[in-house]
Formats: sequence, C-alpha cells, structure tokens
Amino acid sequence: MAGAELIGKEECKEVMDVLGTGIFARYSFDKERQGVWKVRDFEKAFAKYFGATYALGVTSGSAALKVALTALDVGPGDEVICPAFTFMATYEAVLEVGGIPVMADIDDTLNLDPDDITNKITSRTKAVIPVHMCGAPARIDRIMKVAKKNKLLVLEDNAQGCGASYKGKMLGSFGHMGIFSFDHYKTITTGEGGMIITNDLDLYHRAEWYHDHGHDHLSTVHRALDGRTILGFNYRMNEFQGALGLAQLRKLKKVIAAQRKNKAALKEAFAPIPGLKFRLIPDPDGDSATFLAFNLPAEEQTKAFQKALKAEGIDTTRFKDNFWHYVPNWEHFLAKSTAQTKNPFKDPRNRKVTYSRKSIPHAEDLLGRTLIMGVNVIMPAAKLKAIRKGIANAAKVL
Repeated sequence: MAGAELIGKEECKEVMDVLGTGIFARYSFDKERQGVWKVRDFEKAFAKYFGATYALGVTSGSAALKVALTALDVGPGDEVICPAFTFMATYEAVLEVGGIPVMADIDDTLNLDPDDITNKITSRTKAVIPVHMCGAPARIDRIMKVAKKNKLLVLEDNAQGCGASYKGKMLGSFGHMGIFSFDHYKTITTGEGGMIITNDLDLYHRAEWYHDHGHDHLSTVHRALDGRTILGFNYRMNEFQGALGLAQLRKLKKVIAAQRKNKAALKEAFAPIPGLKFRLIPDPDGDSATFLAFNLPAEEQTKAFQKALKAEGIDTTRFKDNFWHYVPNWEHFLAKSTAQTKNPFKDPRNRKVTYSRKSIPHAEDLLGRTLIMGVNVIMPAAKLKAIRKGIANAAKVL
C-alpha cells in the first residue's frame, strides 16, 4: 500500500505543527497560525517536484477531476474521451460537470489507445482524459499529438501514477492539467486528498477560485472581503492533509525505489513460466512499479492460474471481473442511474452515447488474460521467498 506503509514520526511531526497552532483551515487566521501553512507549502513542493508552475490541493482525486474539468470549461454539450479501463471517478467527474464521457479502447500498455481516439472524436468532443493506470505511463507523447491535431484539451488522470514519468518528464505535466490522488492506497497518502497541476495561470486561477466558493485570494484584505468573479464550491484541502502530504512527498523517491526493487524480484519469479508476458511499459525507467501486470495466452488459462495463485496465498486481480475499474461492469452507469432524474444523459444538449463491449475489443481481450498484483514497499526476504515458492507451485496448473 505504498506510502501508507511508511507512516511514522515524520508525519507525526508535521501534524503536531498544525495541532500546535489550533488552525486547521487552509486559508486566513494569519496571525494565529504562527507561520504554519502546510497546504501552501505542500502545493509549492509538489509543483517543484513535478516540474509544474502551479499546484492546487483539493479534498480528493475525484474532486481534482471535477475542479479541473470545470476550469477547462467542460460542460453540457461536450464529450470527453476516456479509457474503458479506469476507476469510476474519471467518468463520474465528466457527468458531474454536465458532459458525456465517451469510452475508448486500451492497448498493450493497458492505458488509452492513441489510435482509438480519432475513432471516437465527434463535433462535440472537447477533451480527452488519458489515465496512467496501475502506476505506468500511457503513450502520452502520441496522445498529445492526436489531441493537438484535433484541438482537444488534455486532462491527465495520474491518480495511480504519482512519481512515474515518461522519457524524463513527470506524468501529470504533459496535459493542460494533471490530477493526483492521495487516498489510503495511493503511492503517497494523506488519507484522502488530491492535487491539480498546470502551467497555465488562467486555468490555475479558475480552479483555485472555483475550489473555494469563488474567493480570488488576490488581496491582503480580510477573507470576508475577498474579491470574486465566478461562483464556486468547497473542495479545499485542510492543513492536516497538507501536513501529511509534505512528509509523504519527501518519501516518494524512497517508495518508488523500493517498489522497483521488489517488482524486479517478482518479475524474476514469474519470468520462467511458458507463455507468460509482462505488460508493455513504453518507458520502463518511468514506471512507479506500484503494480505488476502480466498476461497469458488464453482467458481460461489465466483464470486457472489465478485460482492456483490464490491457493498459495498470492492475491491478483483480473480486471475484466472488477466492479469498479472496467466500464462494462458498471451496471448503474450503464443504466444511467444518476442521483438526479434530470441528468446529463437526458440533457438534450448531449448526444446519446453507447458503451458496447464490441467497441473495445482490445480491452475485452487483454483484461481477460491479464492478472495484476500490488507491489509492496516493505517486502522482507522471507515473504519474497514464500511468494517465489507459491508462484512455482501455482505454475504447475499451466
């Protein structure tokens, strides 16, 4: 569980700084907080680490998607191309701003297929959301070329790839905006929380103002007298999240280094299995190594191997079965069951879109034959030895 495995005295120290001031809010109370601005410091450190000009802390990765889409002016009548393999929040966020998500296929990277983007473009397409699933990069250079050619906005969903890169450039920094998640299972965690990065001042202002009820934060007057030009809502990160984020960010390189070492050991154990192939990673040097993904030639063979691994105490996920990360399995989404009866699917400004398995043949094939397992930061030699033995035993069914 990545950063959650390393929570210790560093996080305690940062949180105690906040408790010592008694000010837990992101803004105002300048004198009382005694110079302690954890969210602000986290944002600055995060922007520097990821090579971005601006960073904005918010309440979750899901909130980051919605705030960013709002800043990008995506709304009713607009379509946003999203991969079939992603967490539900990617699609939910598009619906939250009134737009319609359009499902696209994946390729051997398990991420958005650049070649399928053009197949899904219509006169209503405004943006594309490439998702760097399971800690490894999509073919983001090709995606950016397709987007530029077709004048599409790009919002990178890097919720699962914090700290990963592509050809030396950090993921999340390629698009017009990029988002990150810090929930308990992510590479670094603040319990909940998220971040938006961008190099565009106008987009940053729109996101910052919107995430705090329209406060423009441009003056030194009392918060109650802040200027405002747009309406907003509340997606503010609090000081405890900022404190945890600061401590966790300092550990990010350590987390990724440990995961890469352990992933290499796991790959070595799986490599001798006949017919087994590892997920294609466009830039192996940029992999955050949070997950190991491999596939076998046939779906039934994969199911049998997964069952055998489970018997050996080794957990894997076959995402074709997963309820939360594969669009064709979202029965409530396919039924268009939003909380409001007047929802984006019924809005006359939006085109009716279908979500057929036949339109994503690569996802149907790959996700049926692929198993994915998490890579721990802390993996003692005894545990690795047991996993190697379990893999060897499970392979006998193949």
